[in-house]
Amino acid sequence: MPPPTSTDPWLAARRFGVVIDAGSSGSRLQIYSWKDPGVVLAEQGDIVRNTLPKVEKGVKAGEDWITKVEPGLSSFADNPEGVASYLEPLIQHAQSRIPPSLESETPLFLLATAGMRLISPVQQARVLNAICQYLRSSSNFRIDDESKDGPCGLSVQIITGEEEGLFGWIAVNYLMDGFSGGTSEKTTYGFLDMGGASTQIAFEPADSDLRSDNEVLVDVRLRLLSGEEVKHRVFVTTWLGYGTNQARERYISETIRLAEDDQTLDTADLDYIPDPCLPKDLVVSEGKPRLDGSPVHSSVPYKLVGTGSFTQCLQKTAPLLNKEAPCAEEPCLFNGVHVPLINFSSSHFIGISEYWYSSEHVFGLGGPYDFVQYERAATAFCERDWDGIVEQHELSKQRGLLGGDGEVLQDGEVIKTGVWGDRVELSRLQMQCFKAAWVANILHEGIGIPRIVDPGGNTSTRGEQVAQQAERKGLGRPMFQSMDSVGGVAISWTLGKMVLEASKAVKPLSIHSRPLVDPVQDIPSTSQNPPIRPIRPPFFDLDMIEEKLSQHLPPALSRGSLGFSPVTFFLYIFAILLLACMTSRLRRSVRHTFRRIRRSPLKRDLDTTYSMEEGSLSPGASVRSSTRSKPSLLRSLRRFLSSSPSRPRLSPLNTTLTRPNLRRSLSFPSATSPAYQHPAFGTSTASQYHSRSSSPTPTALLFDENGTTTTTLSNTISSISACTPNIARSRNSSQMNLTTLVPRQMSLSRASSFSYTPSESFEDE
Repeated sequence: MPPPTSTDPWLAARRFGVVIDAGSSGSRLQIYSWKDPGVVLAEQGDIVRNTLPKVEKGVKAGEDWITKVEPGLSSFADNPEGVASYLEPLIQHAQSRIPPSLESETPLFLLATAGMRLISPVQQARVLNAICQYLRSSSNFRIDDESKDGPCGLSVQIITGEEEGLFGWIAVNYLMDGFSGGTSEKTTYGFLDMGGASTQIAFEPADSDLRSDNEVLVDVRLRLLSGEEVKHRVFVTTWLGYGTNQARERYISETIRLAEDDQTLDTADLDYIPDPCLPKDLVVSEGKPRLDGSPVHSSVPYKLVGTGSFTQCLQKTAPLLNKEAPCAEEPCLFNGVHVPLINFSSSHFIGISEYWYSSEHVFGLGGPYDFVQYERAATAFCERDWDGIVEQHELSKQRGLLGGDGEVLQDGEVIKTGVWGDRVELSRLQMQCFKAAWVANILHEGIGIPRIVDPGGNTSTRGEQVAQQAERKGLGRPMFQSMDSVGGVAISWTLGKMVLEASKAVKPLSIHSRPLVDPVQDIPSTSQNPPIRPIRPPFFDLDMIEEKLSQHLPPALSRGSLGFSPVTFFLYIFAILLLACMTSRLRRSVRHTFRRIRRSPLKRDLDTTYSMEEGSLSPGASVRSSTRSKPSLLRSLRRFLSSSPSRPRLSPLNTTLTRPNLRRSLSFPSATSPAYQHPAFGTSTASQYHSRSSSPTPTALLFDENGTTTTTLSNTISSISACTPNIARSRNSSQMNLTTLVPRQMSLSRASSFSYTPSESFEDE
């Protein structure tokens, strides 16, 4: 069906959203739509002010809003190049149903679930990167920019089981009007979901039941059409390995182990193991599974023979809940998983997926749950002979008869049994007894839902009657009901995702309101133990970088033409050049540091000897001073890393002394001159100079035109330091050769230590 035209009234002010549910067995695309919130509010006014945007199917009529491809995305873990052809029919289907003018405004999400969680992080990253590249190049749908969440942000990602549970919780309460109640009464429904690998629970605990569980709750924020924000604090958790398929694998493993340990069984009869969770006389060959649940040892087959006892099946599957596991934080439901207290007088649950399939497809008991009725139907089915079940199934398929529980009613009486529709396969009938028992144990032994709803005595065999009786007696809504759709709209976590997206489009009451985000994005980043840990595969991978750059390189530089990866080659060259540059910049510091380390023992001994002969410093002080003055390799490296062309450098400071109207150079006499004459200071001998001077260190003075005297040191400071101890040791010499020092600028720190001040040296003159 082509997309609607612009003249179609149904299309007026309509918005679209696309979600691809990438599961373990296939990927299902769903198109949703909703009217612009501002237009709806303007047209309908106060009637809709306190409601959420109405999310509908993405087509005007029919079921073309859904399409599916197989297998699952995880099958491309080692072949990400095949993702493009895999997704092409899904994207083309969406483009054929959404007007081209609205494509750029339509958000598209590909959210992968169980299958993608099982492959390695590197494989996850490569598949997500291939998906992102294809979606950007093949369509104009709105895709997020690259972020910490992935190459396409939140548009393409792997979600956790907890996120599935939160989106499912939103979907259930949206369809059941759970968000329309007042703030004084909790009207939201709890959400239960069970698949083949895991099971989830999500519910909003009552304020009185929270106690200290605030840290494990997740904020779910939505916006009504009025712009008012509503917030619910929801608990969500998942049990991996507690879906029907993996629970069955654990059950088989335990059954075979008990049979092997049973000494009363004859070895010849070990291959035939009685199984109460199979219909009577059904024989199934099973290999002994590993501890992780995957079947192996097919060379040693075991034959399980059905005995058809639902009561015994309940007893044998109950230990699989692992209720004896240590509970780190009370209270726990099963397998040591903490769950806040559930008040079943106010908390009511809706179950989808396996809860619905096990109740409705075979028993015809979907809807309000009655354990008495459910147990009766399961017991009758398990006791049936398997050959009779197969015969009736073939007849039902040939005649196209309907009747979910296999019973045909006329005037309230059962006139025929064993009639199932085409949707029920033999594989479902084989495992129905086990799955029915597992669902009942999860509900009652695991979650704790009471088996008998009406303590006054409930003998009803119809769930609808249970709900009516509960309402008449003031018991409220049924504690649990299984559902598949509401008002023709299927209950799915993808619907919850679209309800959140439509809610984001509502204009807030205040410009200071926080933007709406997915619940996992509202978890504080500072949380020490977040209730949900998002799945973020590493996106730095050489192969992915090469895939991005190869689109911009000529064919001659491709991996196929060169025989090696050009990206890897250039990265190695860059790393080598960077290392060579750093080594070149630091070579002098490294060489100098090594020399200092090699000479430090000899220099320490000399400094100690000089200090003890002078008597001015203690040996320890001399050594410490020498140690502090050593150049440090770490200091040089820090200077190298902090150097930048943009950083200003401080110019050297001059230490000046004011002396007006003089421009002469003061130098000291040579060894051959017994005396010298200076116009400003008169005649003096070297010995007189030494007796008068307060500073023993010779210094050259340079007077400029303004009478400023610049005090400097010699280029070779070591020659000055060598003169000072010689004066002290050579006390018989009356003269000393002093060399006129060449003036140069020096830093303030050195000038303060070695400057020569005329006013102090010649104050006697």
